[in-house]
Amino acid sequence: MPRARRLVVKVGSSSVSGDNTGQIAALVDALAAAHARGTEVVLVSSGAIATGFPFLGLEGRPEDLATQQAAAATGQNVLMFRYQKELDRHGIVAAQVLLTAGDMQNPTHRVNAQRAVDRLLALRVLPIVNENDTVATHEIRFGDNDRLAALVARLLGADALVLLSDVESLYTRPPEHPDAEPIDEVPFGDELAGVTFGSVGSAGVGTGGAGTKVAAARLAAEAGTSVLVTGTALVDRALAGEHVGTWFQAAPRG
Repeated sequence: MPRARRLVVKVGSSSVSGDNTGQIAALVDALAAAHARGTEVVLVSSGAIATGFPFLGLEGRPEDLATQQAAAATGQNVLMFRYQKELDRHGIVAAQVLLTAGDMQNPTHRVNAQRAVDRLLALRVLPIVNENDTVATHEIRFGDNDRLAALVARLLGADALVLLSDVESLYTRPPEHPDAEPIDEVPFGDELAGVTFGSVGSAGVGTGGAGTKVAAARLAAEAGTSVLVTGTALVDRALAGEHVGTWFQAAPRG
């Protein structure tokens, strides 16, 4: 991980919103340390909707699409402000990049996104990518940014992708199960036979779970990007190269 030339880090809604907003500072410190040693860092951050709904007077995640879009528009602004405030301590400028799954499928949009992010990285700016939830429809209701992060990693030819959540690693069963055991490493092509994953995020805030992270990890690994799945609280250790989380080996690059 410390030798990675280009690194994509994804953080989930539950890790940077609500009671966990304070984790943004530690996350930024870890990203800044990697940035300082010359690594090109891209952050894929969920959390716009979860950040926005308290400002709209809502007690929980809205169910209707229009209110989700309104919360996303409000929360994205606040989320970027919070990131930039912490990045200011390190003299790093953030750039907002909003994408949809359709952008990644459209050749023209995809090339434009790649060119823009490549240029931002060359300028030593830290791109912060999120789903464009204000115009997205299906993605808000059923998707998760794990897949977006994998697509971004593939688009940019990243050496490594780090998927952060509220658990330290993947387990053979849901973590609360008494027989659950942590998974240390997943060789490329391993089907993880006999492993059972949950399918939803924590506390009803996020939309992803272990299953989406495995699917995203495989998508990135197929393109030659190694993937680490671990907890947001361990991000500093992860980016420093310590042995934490679940490591997905990448396919050899041709």
